[in-house]
Formats: sequence, structure tokens, C-alpha cells
Amino acid sequence: MIQLGKFSTLKAYRYKDQGWYLEDDQEDEVLLPNKYVPDGFEMGDEIKVFVYRDSEDRLVATTEQPKIVVGEFAYLEVVQVSKFGAFLDWGLEKHLLVPFSQQKRNMEEGEWHVVYLYCDDISDRLVASAKWHKFVDSEEITVKNGDEVDLLVAHPTDLGWNVIINNCHAGLIYSNEIFQPIYTGDRLKGYIKQVREDNKIDVSLEQQGFVRIEPNAQKILEILKREKGFLNLTDKSDPELIKQRLSMSKKTFKKAIGTLYKQRLIRLEKDGTYLVG
Repeated sequence: MIQLGKFSTLKAYRYKDQGWYLEDDQEDEVLLPNKYVPDGFEMGDEIKVFVYRDSEDRLVATTEQPKIVVGEFAYLEVVQVSKFGAFLDWGLEKHLLVPFSQQKRNMEEGEWHVVYLYCDDISDRLVASAKWHKFVDSEEITVKNGDEVDLLVAHPTDLGWNVIINNCHAGLIYSNEIFQPIYTGDRLKGYIKQVREDNKIDVSLEQQGFVRIEPNAQKILEILKREKGFLNLTDKSDPELIKQRLSMSKKTFKKAIGTLYKQRLIRLEKDGTYLVG
């Protein structure tokens, strides 16, 4: 079945002046205009295309890559505002509409917003919504503690940063657990810290427990080598200084240097940490 707003692999079955008509296994068809037809394309060839509506509201296929597909979230730029709403650049020739009813506040040209893409049941058109909270799943949680996940950073709160997890769930990273600059629209790897009883999800940018020590221990070793074997930080150093220098918490730093010390790779002195050998 050819689905609006998604990719399909379709077969060429007849040619007209405006381009190739493609069909799926159920003999549903869609036009691939000539400007998207690759050289040497012939009857029976298969091609992966994205299906949407063009400026004349016709169902068409394109080989261009959109920045978002139906059921996903993305951070997109407003390129035009009209009486119908705001239009976003989503990588295709026809811009993507955000109706006024789907805006948290009136959007302005040049702004960037996190939006969700869906197909409107009434008009059968692709529409974006900045009210992304309505589209996250808070009932059927598909992640568990410790899972590595993909994150889209949404916006800051008093507690930290709201994030979208695996294009599915909402989560929160607490401010006191962030040791690197992050911004709305960033796509990051994260880890599920806790799924609460009310299905709210706490997220971390660091792996939890002992498994997160190894990469941080390696990071400290690399810094020691670069700094000629000495780092003027110890387990007594100010947490803010450790955060500024190493982009990690004091707790993580202490566990990392503890691991290195047990492996006899470093020695700990009052003035700092020394590389052995």
C-alpha cells in the first residue's frame, strides 16, 4: 500500500509525458515526475521514493530526502508565514504547513521549532504540529532502565531539558546531570536512567553504573598523555572545576580515577593525578 508521508519501494509500469507512473504490489499507483527520474530508468525497475502532495495537491513521488516523515519529530525552520499558517523547510520543493491551530504561539519567519508530522484525517494532507506533547506515547513504554536511546532535545524547563526518546516517548534530563552544552534540536545518544511508576522517564547522557567508567577512564588517560602525565585534579577538587575541565560529574571522575588507580595506571598525589610510566 502506498502511504502518504512515508517511503515506499515501487516499480515502474508505464510512462507518460509528465513522468513514470509507479505501482506497488496492490497495483496502487503514483507519479514520479521527470525531474526525479534517474538516468537509465526503465519499465519494471524498482525505486525508493517518498510520497506526498505537490503544490497542486496531487499525490506524487520524489527521490528527494525529507527531513521528517509521518510519525516522527524534527527541528525545522519557518520560511514563510501566511493566512493559512506557517510553512517549514523540510527538504522538499513544497514547504510543510503548520496551521495556526497546531502552533503553541504564532510562529515567525526565521524561527526554528520542534514539530511532529502527521496526516490530517479530514483533508488527507501532511501537516506539522508544534504541539508535540500530544503525539508522544505515555501509555505503552517501549524502553527500560539502562537502554541506549536516540534523543531529540526539545526545550528547557526549570528542572532540565525535555527530550523526545526514539521518536516515541517524552523524557527529562536533569540540569545537574548535564556536563556538556546542549541546545534545542540537538540529536544525541542517551540512556534510560529510570522509568517511573507514572511512566515518566528520566534520561541521562551517560551510561549508568560501572559500565560508564571505562570510557571516562580512557578519556582521563588521553588527557594525562596530552598534558605530559599530570592533571591538577584530585578526588578533593571542586565539582564545578571537574565539570569545566572534563565535562563529567565529580562522582564519575572519582570512579574513573579509582579504576585507573586499581590498574596501576596512575598515582594520586595531593597536587593532582600522575600518569605512571
